[in-house]
Amino acid sequence: MPEQERDLDYWSFVDVAISRTTRALPAVDARAMRLVLSLHRAANAIVYDLESTVHRPRGWSWPGFRVLFVVWLTAPVEAKRVAQLSGMSRAAVSALVNTLERAGLVSRRQASHDRRAVELSLTAEGERVFATAFVEHNSRERDWAGALDEQELTTLTALLEKLMASPVAAAANRRR
Repeated sequence: MPEQERDLDYWSFVDVAISRTTRALPAVDARAMRLVLSLHRAANAIVYDLESTVHRPRGWSWPGFRVLFVVWLTAPVEAKRVAQLSGMSRAAVSALVNTLERAGLVSRRQASHDRRAVELSLTAEGERVFATAFVEHNSRERDWAGALDEQELTTLTALLEKLMASPVAAAANRRR
């Protein structure tokens, strides 16, 4: 491996990746490539940080936290709706609910309007531990947001919301 490639960090790797890719494939849109690589890296770093500092110490994964969050906000809620709101598959939600139920955090019951449907709620213990965890989670969110001033935070949030309102994002969400 050449010396310069051994010394790469993530951001210098992005520069090399864009440079080499656009040389090999001149039609590649370098700005779009940088946007997606940067968003991916930022999202992964934030998720890793939240998961390792807040959720894993409680025995939860990031997807488990997402299920708890949706149930906390919308209960009683059908499992299929949790899948939609969390951006996860029904199978993934089902497996996570099994784990969270065994941990005493989530309860399920048959929906009154459809015997095939299952409604989820947090148990009293689930409510207690989730509220405590969310305060810590939000503290880490504040730490991340603290890298930006008020105007930058507002602008970035608006731009991400605009990106996620695009037809491409809508189509991707329908495939879930």
